[in-house]
Amino acid sequence: MTMLQHAILVLILPLASAAVIALFLRKQGALASWISTAAAGAVAAISLILLLHGERNFPASREWLRFGDFSVRLGFKFDDLAALMLFIVGFVGFLIHVFSLGYMHGDNARARFFGGLSIFMFSMLGIVLADNLFMLFIFWELVGFSSWLLINHYHEKQSAADASKKAFIVNRVGDFGFLLGILMCYWLNHTVSLTELAEKDAAGQLVFSTLIPLLLFCGAVGKSAQLPLQVWLPDAMEGPTPVSALIHAATMVAAGIYMLCRIEVLMVPDALTIIMWTGTATALYAALSAVVQRDIKKVLAYSTLSQLGYMVAAFGLGSLTIKHEMGGAVHELAIATGVGAAMFHLTTHAFFKALLFLGAGSVIIGCHHEQDIFMMGGLRMKMPVTFFTFTIGVLAIIGMPFLAGFFSKDAILYLAMEKNTAVFAILAFTAVLTSFYMVRLWKIVFLGETRSDVATHAHESGLTMTLPLMTLAVLSVAGGYSGVFGKLAGSIAHLVPEAEGSAHTTIPLVSLAVMLVGSSSALFFYKSAAADTLEEKVRVVFAGLTWFKESFDRLYNYYVAKIQQRFAMLLNFLEQIFLAGLIIRGFAGFVGLVGYSARALYTGSLHAYVYWFLLGAVLLWAFATGLL
Repeated sequence: MTMLQHAILVLILPLASAAVIALFLRKQGALASWISTAAAGAVAAISLILLLHGERNFPASREWLRFGDFSVRLGFKFDDLAALMLFIVGFVGFLIHVFSLGYMHGDNARARFFGGLSIFMFSMLGIVLADNLFMLFIFWELVGFSSWLLINHYHEKQSAADASKKAFIVNRVGDFGFLLGILMCYWLNHTVSLTELAEKDAAGQLVFSTLIPLLLFCGAVGKSAQLPLQVWLPDAMEGPTPVSALIHAATMVAAGIYMLCRIEVLMVPDALTIIMWTGTATALYAALSAVVQRDIKKVLAYSTLSQLGYMVAAFGLGSLTIKHEMGGAVHELAIATGVGAAMFHLTTHAFFKALLFLGAGSVIIGCHHEQDIFMMGGLRMKMPVTFFTFTIGVLAIIGMPFLAGFFSKDAILYLAMEKNTAVFAILAFTAVLTSFYMVRLWKIVFLGETRSDVATHAHESGLTMTLPLMTLAVLSVAGGYSGVFGKLAGSIAHLVPEAEGSAHTTIPLVSLAVMLVGSSSALFFYKSAAADTLEEKVRVVFAGLTWFKESFDRLYNYYVAKIQQRFAMLLNFLEQIFLAGLIIRGFAGFVGLVGYSARALYTGSLHAYVYWFLLGAVLLWAFATGLL
C-alpha cells in the first residue's frame, strides 16, 4: 500500500466502525466495543508505520465543490507535524479504547458510547490530516458534534445534558470567529491551502493582517478552552471518565494548539503577543482554580486548562534566534521556536494527562463511582497498580527531573526567560501551584487512612484498565528524552529549545525549585486530610479562590439572563409589532380589505348596478372635462 492509501485507511476505519455500530449493533454492546477498539488499534498501528517509515509531503488533493472561481478541495497535508499528531491521537486513543472495555463493561448504552468514540476518532484524525482551512473546519465541527454526543452519554442526568449543551454552544462562539478568519484569509490571499499559503510566504506574496490570525485563534480559544471561553471544559467532566481522557489529554483540546502550529505562517507580532498573554493568563487562572477543587476529575480538568495555557503561551512567545558568525558573515540561527516547544509539551502532556485521567477513572470505579477526594484516602495498598502509575503521572506533570514533563516544561520556561521576563515569572509561579494541587490530590486520595465506606471496600481494576495505565506510565517517563522525541517528531525535534550558556543550569534549577516548593507545601499543609485544610484554616484565601473560579460563570449567567434574554424579548416584541404585525399582517389585512370591498360591489341587485354605473359615468365625465 502507498502512504496515501494508508492515510485514507486511517480515516475510513473509525468511520466504518461508527457506521457498522450505528446501523447494526445498537443493541450488541460487547461486539460494538470490540469492533471500535479493533479499528482504533489498526489506526494506532498505521499511524506508527507512517511516523517511522512514511513518506512525507505526498500529493493528495482533489476538488470537491466549485462555485465559479471558488473551489473547495479535500486533501491531505502529511508532514512531520502531522505524523507526530497522528501518532499521539491514534496511540493514546487506542489505549483509551482498551481502558473503556473495562470501565464501560456494565453500561447499557455501551454500543452508543463506542460508536461515539469512533466518530470522535474519525473527526480528530480529519483535523490532523486536513490540507486546507475549509476541510479543517468541517472536521473541526464534527469534533464538536461528537464531543457533545460523548459528554451527553448519561443523558438521563440533567447535569450531563446541560454540560454537553454548554460545551457545544461555547465552542460555537469561538468557531464563529474561526470561520470569519478563514473567509478573510481567502479574501486577501485567494487561498486557504496550507501548502499554498507557505509557498506564498516563501515568495513574499502573502498578505498579512493582524485580524486573520486573531480570528483564527478564536477557534483555538474555544477548542482549547482558553480565557474567556474556558467555562465549558470543567463541566465536561459529567461525561464518562474515558471521554474526559480522550477530550482532555491528546485530542479535542489539543486541536487548538495543533491548528495554531498549522497557521504559524500567518502570524504577526501583535497577534503573537495577544496569544502569549491569553495563554499565560489561562495557565494562572486554571492553576488557582484547581487548588480549591474536591472532585478528582475537576482537579485534572483545571490542570489541563493550565497546561494548555502553557502551550498557547509557548506558541505566542515565537522564535528565539542567535547570531552566528560563519565565513565572515553573520547568520541568524533559530535555536528554539514556539511551535517546537508547544508541540513538545503537547506530546508529553498527552501521555501523562491521559495516564492521570485513566488513573482517576480506575479510582472512581474502585470506589464505586465516588469522585470526592475527601471521601477517599488509603488507596495505596488497595489499588497498588493504580497508585504506582498515578504517582508517575503526578511526578511527570509537576516536573520531576528526568521525567517527560520536566523536559517539555523546561523548554517553555527557557523560551519565556529569554523572551519575556513577566511571562516567565507567571509561568514559574503557575508551576509552583501545579506541584501544590497535584501533590494535594495524590496525598489525599492515596495516603493516610480510608475516610469512607467506599474507600474501605475499594479494589484494583482489571487488566483492560491497568494495562493502558502501565503503558502510559512508561511513556510518561521516556517521552521527554530527546532521542525518543526526535524519533517521534522527526524534523520537529530541532525546534525544541536547547538552553545556551548559563541557562543550562538556571532553568533546571528553577524547575527543581518550583517543584520542591509546591510539593513540600502541599505535604506540609495537608498533614491531615480529613477535611480541606485550606478551607478550614485560610477561609479568606479559599473563599477568594472559589469566587475567582466561579466569576466567569456568574458573569455569563448575568449576561444571558439580564442582557441577552431582555434584548431577545425586545427584538421579539418589535418583530411581533412591526414585522409580523404591520408589515406582514398589515399588508395581508389591506389586501383582505380591498377584496372584501370589491366583493361588496357584487350584490346581484340591478338597481345597485345602475347606480354604480351612473356614478362611474359622472366621475369619468368630470375627469374628462378637467373638473377632477
